[in-house]
Amino acid sequence: MNSSLETQPTGVTTLAVGRMTCAGCARTIERVLLRVPGVQRATVDFDRGVATITGSVGRTELVAAIEAAGYAASPSGEDKNRIEQ
Repeated sequence: MNSSLETQPTGVTTLAVGRMTCAGCARTIERVLLRVPGVQRATVDFDRGVATITGSVGRTELVAAIEAAGYAASPSGEDKNRIEQ
């Protein structure tokens, strides 16, 4: 089978998100994530600072998209103080 035609299996990724100041920021990040190829669903909880993404895309691409939009992101469970800076 040609590996270039293979897709990653669909999974759920959870990221810690920082530098959000309002619920509008959470909606902006959701829209940014939904534009990443392979993302099927994205929800961002402003109060908890957590993004939950369903799709066949790697964590690196998701973090890069959030950071390109001006926010901070890291795999969930990492030191929250690091992403707030």
